[in-house]
Amino acid sequence: MEIDAMKKLLKSTDGRRVKFAANFNKSLHYYFNENDITNRNNGESKLNGDGKDDPLRRADNRVSSNFHQLLVDQESGYVATVPPTIDVEDDTLNDKIKDTLGDNFNLRLNQMVVDAANAGVAWLHYWIDESGQFRYGIVPPDQVVPIYSSDLDRKLLALRRTYKQLNPDTGKFFKVHEYWTDKDVTVFKSEMADYSDLSLYDDRFTLYDVMTGDETGTGAVLEHKLERIPFIAFPKNKYQRPDLLKYKGLIDVYDNVYNGFVNDVDDIQQVILVLTNYGGEDLASFMKALKEDHAIKMDSVGTGDKSGVDKLTIDIPVEARNSLLETTKSDLFVEAQGINPTDFKEIGNASGTAIRALYGHLELKASITESYFRDSLTELVRAILTWLKVSDADSRKINQNWTRTAIQNDLEQAQIVSQLAQYTSDEAVAKGNPLVDDPQQELQDRQDDVVKHDGYDNPGALNNVGGEDDDEEA
Repeated sequence: MEIDAMKKLLKSTDGRRVKFAANFNKSLHYYFNENDITNRNNGESKLNGDGKDDPLRRADNRVSSNFHQLLVDQESGYVATVPPTIDVEDDTLNDKIKDTLGDNFNLRLNQMVVDAANAGVAWLHYWIDESGQFRYGIVPPDQVVPIYSSDLDRKLLALRRTYKQLNPDTGKFFKVHEYWTDKDVTVFKSEMADYSDLSLYDDRFTLYDVMTGDETGTGAVLEHKLERIPFIAFPKNKYQRPDLLKYKGLIDVYDNVYNGFVNDVDDIQQVILVLTNYGGEDLASFMKALKEDHAIKMDSVGTGDKSGVDKLTIDIPVEARNSLLETTKSDLFVEAQGINPTDFKEIGNASGTAIRALYGHLELKASITESYFRDSLTELVRAILTWLKVSDADSRKINQNWTRTAIQNDLEQAQIVSQLAQYTSDEAVAKGNPLVDDPQQELQDRQDDVVKHDGYDNPGALNNVGGEDDDEEA
């Protein structure tokens, strides 16, 4: 792409990028427990009992509630603690795909669920390294601006990726702008906000001679030869909206009421005395007399005199505030489709049905996330199959089995498995066994136990079996 064309593209997509980044950064602030209530403290929760000039309302405590992080991690742990199993109906290919995804695939999937919850969409980038190995990584969502076709297919036509990079020679940061197509990537750089100094990043890639493998110089353009744009979107929902937008208002209400409550508790300890017709010379003498003599000198003006000492205090509507906090918290978990951790204390040793009912809202949200992630994961697997040179990589059937991580009644589950064991398959029993983490390994271990028990690994036993057969034939 030419520099002038890239300038136009950067300017035309900046508005969408800035709005997206603002929503993402707001979600990150709430995820890191830096709610709007802490804006005056640069995101830090602080107690300040003497922060205002109002003599009756001096406390200005600002403590942030960490509901957003709880709700996001609740879903990511529920959906992505156990990575989904991939089956392409070929055991050899299954093993290769698993090896390519790596041992930390569940951690990366967990990170993408968190990114998607905070940004509305997570992004994965894959490439082939110098040794020819397939690799992939998670890209911060605010770095990516996709460019889709305007038809119903919504095909990814191109992609802009922008991020900061430090120049070690000057000690200053500059921005790198990558423009990706299905054939190559062109890299630009700039320091000015209006892109007036935009130029090709000429030393971004090291170029090699195809025939000899020798270095031929550097360049700003690289042909990736992946036959598609190597970025995959993992949307959270249809409209790619961050979860925080659904319940931010309720979190802010809770923070305001809670901190107002804390402020009142601090302020109620400050008693203001109102002196009428005080007979002393100044406030210092009043305080000295009150401390030493425990008495106050007052001037009386006769009948109907109102001389004396009154006090101003603050009344706290405790019941109303407690009710509002509980109502706000309850509505928050409903709107966010999460589980209030205190609900587990109330149900005690509940049955499996009661526990499943408790997970109802979370399961609904997790199912939607899974449905969108399934398509994206299928695209990643197809990219791996293409790298493995599988002939039907774009059409092969790909099965996914997602596992939820939830609290369950293990005793009840074990009793159900025991009662149904004689009526169902060994595989179903292994999957339903609460003590088994890997059903396939459990089936293999059981098969090994059967072989060992029947003596097939014992030559002497085999000879005995053979002798019995000969006697029967005779």
